[in-house]
Amino acid sequence: THLHGKYVKHPFCDRSLPIIHDDFVDMTFGTGAVKITPAHDHNDYEVGKKHDLPFLTIMNEDGIIIGDCTQFNGMKRFDARKAVTEALKELGLYRGTKDNPMVVPICSRSKDVVEPLIKSQWYIKCDEMARQAKEAVVSGELKIIPEYHTKTWYHWMDNIRDWCVSRQLWWGHRIPAYFVTIDDPSVPSGNDTDNDYWVTGRNEEEALRKAASKFRVPTDKVKLRQDADVLDTWFSSGLFPFSIFGWPDDTDELRAFYPGSLLETGHDIIFFWVARMVFFGQRLLNKLPFREVFLHPIVRDAHGRKMSKSLGNVIDPMDVILGASLEQLHDQLLESNLDPREVEKAMAGQKQDYPNGIPECGTDALRFALCAYLTQGRDINLDILRVQGYRFFCNKLWNAVKFALTYLTGDIDTSSDVSAGYSRLVS
Repeated sequence: THLHGKYVKHPFCDRSLPIIHDDFVDMTFGTGAVKITPAHDHNDYEVGKKHDLPFLTIMNEDGIIIGDCTQFNGMKRFDARKAVTEALKELGLYRGTKDNPMVVPICSRSKDVVEPLIKSQWYIKCDEMARQAKEAVVSGELKIIPEYHTKTWYHWMDNIRDWCVSRQLWWGHRIPAYFVTIDDPSVPSGNDTDNDYWVTGRNEEEALRKAASKFRVPTDKVKLRQDADVLDTWFSSGLFPFSIFGWPDDTDELRAFYPGSLLETGHDIIFFWVARMVFFGQRLLNKLPFREVFLHPIVRDAHGRKMSKSLGNVIDPMDVILGASLEQLHDQLLESNLDPREVEKAMAGQKQDYPNGIPECGTDALRFALCAYLTQGRDINLDILRVQGYRFFCNKLWNAVKFALTYLTGDIDTSSDVSAGYSRLVS
């Protein structure tokens, strides 16, 4: 604690670094002294906000070093690491290196190390929408099945944050926001981070009119540049219950089929999809999109792993119904768009899990298994051998009924009621 509030001098640039205390640090891991880079780490960002630290960007989008430490500028990130080590040695400040296990974010496609950067984003304020969504469940207007998922619902609604809806991706619904430049020296120029120089519109013509009115200039003096970002996919999905019926137009289909009665989906997207549909339904149409939500368990493989193409553990229902040899499973991977390295890994996974392929089980056995698994809770660890066992059971049931029918002659009277005693016995 004697160092709290003190400063240390940066070895490579004219800057003082504050020493802070925070319970975010795990004192049992390493020395207990850690760096804080608010502009390049999600957790450090929160700590930086808490302690009012500067947000300094030292890397651009190409992974090249930038900033005040000019001797490293222009270097690639991994080259800069080695250069910093050598520079510390030259200054006599190097104290050694010790390996520590840590979680490193890796891109699922390129397998490269992911480097977080701070970028301007678009946000939606969700406080009021979350309050209304919670009230809908509390009042019983919206029913969540099974009921224990309401605890998760309340947790999300009580701890709601502003929703970042912008994504730096190639595909998606482009954000309808336009940056305004005015061809008039009397109007000062703005920059991308200034919200006053952005307008929104259903199309460019509408945005142009808004910009001209906002800055009180003719439309021919206005230049627009649409933001290249796209909307979060859950934003687009949240509009689904009414956009499919022609909204925002007041169509016959919208009046006839909105709102719906029941939504059935996996419990893992109760916030990402279900809540967003409720948000938009109440906000834009003043109606809940459905009255009930049934949240089913998530189907995983026999080992409890999430199904993934790259792991080779995705179970196609048609393969379970019709059966598939190991060679056929491999052929499906070869026809996919997986990277050759992922195909090789997936084939190894298939060979381990299904050395003899997937046996033909039929539709009844698969239905029986999925219904039986519902008692398992939040997840279904789908074991093909168990499905095959239900196939054998269904065969026995079929043969037993077929055998019994050979001894039944004439019409069967089904009109008489079963006595209460037999009812208790059967139940």
